[in-house]
Amino acid sequence: MTVETDEPGWEVDPDDEWGVAVIATVGRQLKLRREAVGMRAAEFGVAVGYGEDLVYKVEGGKRIPRQEYLDRADEVLGAGGLIAATWEDVKKVRYPKKVRELGKLEAKAVEIAVYQCNSVNSLLQTPDHARAVIGAAQPPYSPDDVERMVAARIARQTVFERSPAPALSFVLEEGVLRRPIGGTMAWRQQLERLLEVGRLHNVVLQVMPMSCETHSGTDGTIELLKFEDGSAVGRSDGAFNGRPTSDPKHLRILELRYGTIRAQALSPRDSLAFLEQLLGET
Repeated sequence: MTVETDEPGWEVDPDDEWGVAVIATVGRQLKLRREAVGMRAAEFGVAVGYGEDLVYKVEGGKRIPRQEYLDRADEVLGAGGLIAATWEDVKKVRYPKKVRELGKLEAKAVEIAVYQCNSVNSLLQTPDHARAVIGAAQPPYSPDDVERMVAARIARQTVFERSPAPALSFVLEEGVLRRPIGGTMAWRQQLERLLEVGRLHNVVLQVMPMSCETHSGTDGTIELLKFEDGSAVGRSDGAFNGRPTSDPKHLRILELRYGTIRAQALSPRDSLAFLEQLLGET
């Protein structure tokens, strides 16, 4: 059996009080059940395929256990599914608190519209591209934080798997699409991902060309989320102090700006053709 070793990105965020409580509770239950069957930590580690040090970290609430760890522990300790079931709470702690809140909104939205001016939107990023973008930040994040943030971004992309599917609209800048963040291979994969998503029946992806002489998006990113009950929330870098708003007057302004940007951008068909051309040149 291959013994799993520790890896970055699975540490508990000390500022996330709910997350700390969940992982501490799960760890305590694991330890109590292990001791109840008379297994030492080293013996238990061998049985589940993890190192002894990792067992202590999980039981001490210092490390977020993987789903595989919980499933194996459930079998070894004969917990009848009770330990495996804790993954439903544990998986939420895997991601930073702010991202969890954003993910909850995206999971409820029936429409998501985003104009991104300085990067590929997080919902569209491949893991390698996300890693390159986050890793380039100054001051730099720790390797653990980078992996945690990458995993959080990828987790939000389950929005594409929802049924019924939400209506998704993205406008990206041509300048962003010509910057090969992460190197040639990573960038080719990112362009391929954009083409894949852009061809989905519920997605409209457009490119704002650099040749456009009139541009209504120079104030920065715009995000709009609409919900089944008719409510909505929006945010813009250049309006309302960059804070989320649900004020109908503010939302009308953001919708006007976003609608104008879409009209100025390339059509969805021309945008996909542009992406195919870029991919051919990369």
